[in-house]
Amino acid sequence: MKNFKTKTLVAAFAGLSAAGAVGVAEAVYLNPDGLGQVLIYPYYTVRSKAAVAPFDTYLSVVNTTNSAKAVKVRFIEGKNSAEVLDFNLFLSKHDVWVAGVIRTAEGAGVYTPDKSCTVPVVSADPLNPTPFVNFAYSGDGAGDSLDRTREGYVEIIEMGSITSSTVETSVTHVAGVPPCWVKPSLLADATVSGAVGVPTGGLFGGVTLINVLSGEDFTADAVALDNFRTTGKYDLPGDIKPDLQDVGTVAQIIDGANVITDDYAIQPVDNVSAIMMRSAVYNEFVLDTGTKSTTDWVLTMPTKRYYYDSDGVVQYLFQRNFSATGACDDVNAMIYDREEQFKTTPPGFSPPPPSGKPGTVCWEANVLTFNGGNALASTNNVSLTTSYVNGWMDLSFPVASSSIYQGNYHELPMTSGVFQGLPIIGFGAQTFLNGTLTDSTGKLIQSSYGGSFIHKYKRSYAD
Repeated sequence: MKNFKTKTLVAAFAGLSAAGAVGVAEAVYLNPDGLGQVLIYPYYTVRSKAAVAPFDTYLSVVNTTNSAKAVKVRFIEGKNSAEVLDFNLFLSKHDVWVAGVIRTAEGAGVYTPDKSCTVPVVSADPLNPTPFVNFAYSGDGAGDSLDRTREGYVEIIEMGSITSSTVETSVTHVAGVPPCWVKPSLLADATVSGAVGVPTGGLFGGVTLINVLSGEDFTADAVALDNFRTTGKYDLPGDIKPDLQDVGTVAQIIDGANVITDDYAIQPVDNVSAIMMRSAVYNEFVLDTGTKSTTDWVLTMPTKRYYYDSDGVVQYLFQRNFSATGACDDVNAMIYDREEQFKTTPPGFSPPPPSGKPGTVCWEANVLTFNGGNALASTNNVSLTTSYVNGWMDLSFPVASSSIYQGNYHELPMTSGVFQGLPIIGFGAQTFLNGTLTDSTGKLIQSSYGGSFIHKYKRSYAD
């Protein structure tokens, strides 16, 4: 499908007849209503703000449809987007599955108190979680320690709806417990392999980063990709498929009043990158001294790993090759206070980036922290220094010619046009500490808290 053009949103909707809707249904898009076949949770962490104050991460996925589903759950570390654990999950119709990511002595692990069936079986014991592993990133130069598994992000990809009544019965709860939970052999590979049909979407989810001892709780919705693909396939437990490369051939992006429909020029995953391409990220920050406020921005690039070969050499879109210090992309920052004062590209990023540039983000799940506050206790962080105590920032990604490959970095060529920027998702996190407070009886009360704020974005596309 070639030579797609930009049209207005009104015209696009007006042209959706019963026949014309088929083409739209085949295009992957970022669903603003939060429902989809693929869910990307922008960040998880079990980092610790102090020796006794670790974060726990809790996530959920909801099946809103009348069909049972088989999905792949994948946990990905944040430096090089290496998989640290995956398994298959079976959701009955209208089911909810929940899990917790917790800190272990050396790294992190996952447990679930939920009865929905997984293959292999995931631990139900928070004191003995199923551990994350380092097999996929060992030897990449950025460190082999299991400590890397303590922050990253999560993908859940629908493999398809269950078409076999036998398998559907096995995964459907009876008085709160599905038969497969009592007898896991009901989900043997040979039984399930031919029982998965067309994906129907309708999944949504969210993630909570909670630090009980710090009195903080940050939440984010999973980003939903709908119409990801039109064919179902059951990938066996232990298989790294499906992944984001298994997308369909067309991408559709809503940019204000315009609908952009285009397809990849180089590789299929470009369609996923296209729907997440941002030329700028906007959000607020608060650094008030009275409340000892801190602000972090999560900036996750879920497709970055597909633009590097096995030696960490970048192919296009991104700016630098992967090394022990990451694969750094230059950013420009314009910071405004609340009274319209502004400063452009502040030189205060720390630690100093390997590129020598004034500001870079180097990992695949990055945390940009203001004035070193590090609200999320990330080790994948870069600190930005500002004298403003509150305001907002315009973070953009400069386009320039590449010395590594032909073309420009921070540009994604599609069949009919070019997107500028980077494929990014994330959110902002703010903390507040009011010191010791008492109620009317003199009793001490909790005086620290946190909140999360979704990023706002700008797109840039030229056909």
